[in-house]
Amino acid sequence: MNRTAESMQPLADVRVIEFCNVAAGPFCGMLFADFGADVVKVESRQGDTLRQWPPITDGFSENFASLNRNKRSIALNLKDATDNDVACRLIRSADVVIENNRPGVMERLGLGYEDFAEAHPQLIYCSLSAFGQSGPRAQQGGFDVTLQAIAGIMSVTGDPNGAPVKCGVPLADFAAGLYAAFAVSSLLTRVRAGGPGGYIDVPMMGVSMAIAALQTSEFFGTGKNPRKLGAAHPRNAPYDLFRARGGNFVLAAGNNKLWQIVCEEVGQPDLAVDPRFLTTTDRAANQTVLKEILEKVFITRTVADWLETFENRGVPCGPTNTYSEALSDAQVVEMGWVQPLTLPNGATTRTFASPLRINGEAPSIRRGPPDLDEHRPELLNELHRERS
Repeated sequence: MNRTAESMQPLADVRVIEFCNVAAGPFCGMLFADFGADVVKVESRQGDTLRQWPPITDGFSENFASLNRNKRSIALNLKDATDNDVACRLIRSADVVIENNRPGVMERLGLGYEDFAEAHPQLIYCSLSAFGQSGPRAQQGGFDVTLQAIAGIMSVTGDPNGAPVKCGVPLADFAAGLYAAFAVSSLLTRVRAGGPGGYIDVPMMGVSMAIAALQTSEFFGTGKNPRKLGAAHPRNAPYDLFRARGGNFVLAAGNNKLWQIVCEEVGQPDLAVDPRFLTTTDRAANQTVLKEILEKVFITRTVADWLETFENRGVPCGPTNTYSEALSDAQVVEMGWVQPLTLPNGATTRTFASPLRINGEAPSIRRGPPDLDEHRPELLNELHRERS
């Protein structure tokens, strides 16, 4: 492997066995696959349930494709003795195991961490679950929406006078995948230094609360529950969605210097010395009336006019893009984040590739998402050679 390939595939010597469905675990696995790891996706005979999620292009799920590039697939019935033996051999060949079954499932199948730890002390075994491997909720199932509700995310999402709503992006799933990838990578560093592997417990509830550090600390500091504020900020203003002619835009004048610029551009420099708006704390406390004042000016000009004005003055702002608009943004195009992807049926679609860069280079899409059981022959041959 040349130097460029080595820099873009730093995990090329790592084998990951993924026993996962839907989002959290497969996303974690894909992060490793993007950086060169050999990720073997072990599926049931029916396949990862995400394979059935629309949109379906010529019989293949685009949702599944978005989380399973650069992987190989083998379908196993883990309750069948022969298939279970294949799974055991895969785990013994692995550096990392990722699984997102309910607690206890892998143990009952003889595929848990303790079944391999003594003979394979460098194994890194990561379990993702709704609530963790122990505790009163451990045996409860969970999906992203239930975790957002239980973890408090929904209580601070939505309009102030509206019902709690979930974030439109599955935060609990993807935060869990990111935490898992970080934890596994940390242990890989230890293993490469000659140390042992270990068992990692990633609870979706816990990571959902961990990424809400600003909200939990607000409660710890005040004894009061954080509130829904729509697009506004509890400690800063103007930091919100504003109406202008023909639509809306977001403005984030997050410090006094930026606030001064806003006052100048709306033609009301006196606002900068108004006692209600002197500091970020003052402005946050009085942001309802501040928004009313600003929108009376903003509505006189178009969204595009205001965005150009504030961008030229260095005030963070932006349009409220749809995904079609976001994906065609000049920054996305320049960075090459949208890449073609070939599905197993030969159809070509597009996907959002890894946004990361190492020395200016992005991880490549080496292979498209696998068809169910596509790599059985080569994987079984590899296991046979390793046993010989």
